[in-house]
Amino acid sequence: LEHGFWLGDAFASGGSVGYDHKKMAITARGGWEAVKRHFREMNADLQTTPFRVIGVGDMSGDVFGNGMLLSRAIKLVAAFDHRDIFLDPNPDTKTSWEERKRMFDLPRSSWQDYNRALISSGGGVFSRNVKSIDLPLQARALLGLPSPATPNQIMNAILKMQTDLLWFGGIGTFIRATTETNEQAGDRTNDAIRVTALEVQAKVIGEGANLGLTQKARIEFGLNGGRINTDAIDNSAGVNSSDFEVNIKIGLAAAMASGKLTLEDRNVFLASMTDQVADSVLRNNYLQTLAISLGEQRGMDDLGFQRRLMQKFEVAGLLDRKLEGLPSDGELAERRMKAQPLTRPELAVLLAYSKVDLKREILASHVPDDPYLSQELSNYFPAAMRLRFGEEIAAHRLRREIVATVLTNDIINRGGSTFSVRLADETGHEPETIAYAFAAAMGVFGMASMYNAIDALDGKVDGGRQLALYHTVQDALRQTTAWFLRHGRFELGLTQVIEAYRDGVHRMATTPALNGNGEAAALSEMFAAWGAPEALAGKLAKLPELAKSLEIVLTAQTLEQDEAAIGRAFSEAESYFRLDELRARSAALGQGDHFDRLAVNGTLEALAGVQRAIVTNAIRANNGGASFAAWLEANAAKAARVRKNISETLDAGELTLAKLTVAASHLRDLG
Repeated sequence: LEHGFWLGDAFASGGSVGYDHKKMAITARGGWEAVKRHFREMNADLQTTPFRVIGVGDMSGDVFGNGMLLSRAIKLVAAFDHRDIFLDPNPDTKTSWEERKRMFDLPRSSWQDYNRALISSGGGVFSRNVKSIDLPLQARALLGLPSPATPNQIMNAILKMQTDLLWFGGIGTFIRATTETNEQAGDRTNDAIRVTALEVQAKVIGEGANLGLTQKARIEFGLNGGRINTDAIDNSAGVNSSDFEVNIKIGLAAAMASGKLTLEDRNVFLASMTDQVADSVLRNNYLQTLAISLGEQRGMDDLGFQRRLMQKFEVAGLLDRKLEGLPSDGELAERRMKAQPLTRPELAVLLAYSKVDLKREILASHVPDDPYLSQELSNYFPAAMRLRFGEEIAAHRLRREIVATVLTNDIINRGGSTFSVRLADETGHEPETIAYAFAAAMGVFGMASMYNAIDALDGKVDGGRQLALYHTVQDALRQTTAWFLRHGRFELGLTQVIEAYRDGVHRMATTPALNGNGEAAALSEMFAAWGAPEALAGKLAKLPELAKSLEIVLTAQTLEQDEAAIGRAFSEAESYFRLDELRARSAALGQGDHFDRLAVNGTLEALAGVQRAIVTNAIRANNGGASFAAWLEANAAKAARVRKNISETLDAGELTLAKLTVAASHLRDLG
């Protein structure tokens, strides 16, 4: 700093002063967020219900050691590292946790330091250097091996044991796909003990260490029903923590340069924010694994858009599907026939590529400079830093990069990896405008608070139903973002766009015109029965209808009319022409096929435009009175004919894309 080097010690490993990953246990805690999500979606609570664990590593290691202390309900029955094998067939959760804690605190400990008196019958600690090991009855039953057995046989058996969790915290690639050779696994040291993905009987794999499995093995494990992400997802917290450290140090360097902060004070201040930094990092892990879960639950419905995304990246020279283990178009066609959607490891790769690409697009645009998004820059930093060094944050040398990163994460985590490409194809807009529209939709509808309220239901509602609640918001987010792409005037700035609609939308939330013919009440009742608080259930239930309020607010502003009256006219037109039923039944159309779904969405947008035109014509014909009934009386024959044609289309069995298109063409006659 004395020599004008503005970066100072803001490096990923910035000298002696910074965030110690092992002391924070941040990498293990980040991986544990992923593990908790897997089990939460199986309706199991890892913090209270005892569960069986096997692992690779030892208690002196950062990831393994910290990880095996993150729940007092852990029953660690078997583990090994490069020196020893640990077996404990029936551990006591309390005493075994305390012993693991003692070993973690013991400098340079190994499994040999484990108190043998605390190991259950048939267990023990065995060196990997011996030729064979005599296994007691309980150990033989645990491993499914005869006695004696070689260390390699025992470690191989450990990897194949039935268990709730397999936790990787040590170096090595221990699982390959059945289609791979040991040579292809690229870890000759562990060839003798490596197993195939189909031999693994763990319900969940937590990959706290790098390359515990090959990518093909992860995919095969996922296709076989196992729950797994990738190492890049599970152990990302350490890198993320370093990112926070670098950005905080850069901001504080400006305060030091201006004399507001000494180096000693900065170091104390850095340390004081450790917990806040950890919370931010773990929040990222939480949201990223949630995004994968939402994509996984979409299943076959998103396969067409995922194929389109891969094709886009390939054409741009950004992605090599073979290198990343992603299926070719031919393999995707086979998956479709077998009803096999992408696995979590595949979704994780798409998530990463989507974020890299979208961030690049946003950074190259004017989006990070919009004043409304300055809140994203401020909120990135711990509250204590915002309070003391707001000016330094506002002038941060990497402010644009931080805003682009935060906004990208928000868009992809909330909307999914296909969000941007899907909306680009649907509306013809560039990623820059999609980012603006996303921010507008989130701001107008206050969706962040809804997401947070659903987060608060962790462990309180069924895991699958919780994901369904998230999907309710995600569907509305996609719908309203698409609307803003078509109607938002972002050259005015995000603040003006949001303020133009927010109050009107909030007023419409209490308007009877948006009751959805009782559907909202039924949805609210169902969500409440699932365990959602009454207020949240009501908000979520109204979202499908409330998304339509943007049309009403825009029409009211254009015609300078009362929103409630416009809302009634919209509702009456919708009911008369059965548009509500047409929209509801079209939701299932085109799922899994990218072009079919685009056609459906385009047709629905055309329907919305015609509905808006009908209401507008009705009001203008009635000298400003928002009376659909008066318009209907004046256009009785034509309207009745269109209604009859739409009814015949809807009543002629299952709705198809062709029938939807025909119905829309009938309605256009009135626009």
